Amino acid sequence: MLTPFHLAIPVRELAAAREFYGRTIGCAEGRSADDWVDFNFFGHQLVCHVVASGDGSPRSHNPVDGHDVPVPHFGIVLEMADWEALATRLKAAGQRFVIEPHIRFRGQPGEQATMFLLDPSGNALEFKAFRDIAGQLFAT
Repeated sequence: MLTPFHLAIPVRELAAAREFYGRTIGCAEGRSADDWVDFNFFGHQLVCHVVASGDGSPRSHNPVDGHDVPVPHFGIVLEMADWEALATRLKAAGQRFVIEPHIRFRGQPGEQATMFLLDPSGNALEFKAFRDIAGQLFAT
């Protein structure tokens, strides 16, 4: 069993972070204060900190399988059914994508479902899934 990671990211305002991570993505809220809030990000601790400067926007892109992947980004590897349900929920909510939900590396080692989007503060997220996570996550 993997231990949970902790990731702190900059946000412009907590209300927008709560709406996006809590309502749109579906993460339960944990502890909070006037300038930060914890979310249960699929079993991991994601902390959104209000910052006075910096917008968290991607600073670069890297070409991957014909797409410009935002760098830096973070995300989670989900079970395929959970990824499909999240993609459906995000599309129904009118979420704009940096890279639309699709299958990359089709027919190759590491074939995966992936989608990229930005939170309201410009932080880039990737959600991905594998049909065979044990055999494909680190396939070469």
